Amino acid sequence: MDVMNFYTDPEVIRSSVEKVKNAARTFKKQHQRLPVIMEVCGSHTMAFARSGIKTALKDDVKLIAGPGCPVCVTDQKAIDAMIGLAGKPDTILCTFGDMMRVPGSRRSLVDARTEGNDVRVVYSPVDSVTIAERNPEKEVVFLGIGFETTIPLLAMAVRKAEQLKLKNYSIWMTTKLVEPVLRTLLDSQEAEVDGFLLPGHVSVVSGEKSYHFLTGEYGLPGVITGFEPVQLLSGTYKLVRMLCEGKHAVVNDYRSVVGQGGNPVAQSMMNTYFTFSDEEWRGMGSIPASGLVLKEKYASFDAGKRFNVTVPPPRKTKCRCGDIIKGRIAPEECVLFGRGCTPVNPVGPCMVSTEGTCAAHYQYMREE
Repeated sequence: MDVMNFYTDPEVIRSSVEKVKNAARTFKKQHQRLPVIMEVCGSHTMAFARSGIKTALKDDVKLIAGPGCPVCVTDQKAIDAMIGLAGKPDTILCTFGDMMRVPGSRRSLVDARTEGNDVRVVYSPVDSVTIAERNPEKEVVFLGIGFETTIPLLAMAVRKAEQLKLKNYSIWMTTKLVEPVLRTLLDSQEAEVDGFLLPGHVSVVSGEKSYHFLTGEYGLPGVITGFEPVQLLSGTYKLVRMLCEGKHAVVNDYRSVVGQGGNPVAQSMMNTYFTFSDEEWRGMGSIPASGLVLKEKYASFDAGKRFNVTVPPPRKTKCRCGDIIKGRIAPEECVLFGRGCTPVNPVGPCMVSTEGTCAAHYQYMREE
């Protein structure tokens, strides 16, 4: 508790904010502009906004959100297909809660449940295996959205379903990996970024060394950090200091849970059940080897192979969620933000996801 109290201590936060501002002003004197930092993780984006840090630093550091919200980066066709699965006869669809209100082209999972379809919120993929065991007459499908943080849990679900010899369980795989999308962003040069605040949750699995390509190939620094205010400010300060000193390194500022090589048990689970695949990303198209699918040995648990789901072309809107997750624009620059698109009536996933950039800005940073 003493450690947690330190991370949220108002005096420490105020002192840390001033240190970041002073470092940022040094950078501005050197380069005649603000340092531009991308927080890759959607949880970081929400934590920055909720804590008021992003507002406090807005005149000194340009913090832009990246493609770290798993729901937000999921392609619209995939979302429509997953909602379409809910209408399959004798099917129970299981999902994490933040998918329920994500808008499809024509309806959401909430709408599908209102229409009488069996859509259930679970807290773990393994819970959906238990549902399949208890309902052998039903097909049970779990919506497998997530980054490296979630993927080992999907592997555990498949392992349990295999042990139970279930014939009525499958996962709709739409997983994403961090390294390929960061490479794509940097290669496209669409977003001007000086450095990265790297995702703490993902790093627990992948480890510090998974980001060494940032320095070795792109000459950019990064800091792995936690989610409490003092942790966020510590990571930001260390990153800005490196920028001032012209250093390009990956710093692990979250050593209490992140190791050099990550979690070998989780990595082993992923390697056992999954193989790389090309994956569609919202606003970025298909990125080679940026997702994981079940190996052929476990194809019977792959809902994409078990079910034929045909969806019409996605409905076109003025939503700019794709540009927001690439760091090209801020939410306020979307013509729909706060007008046609609100948390009550979201047009895109960035407004409704618990890690969505638009949701964070609307709740904590919007000026009325």
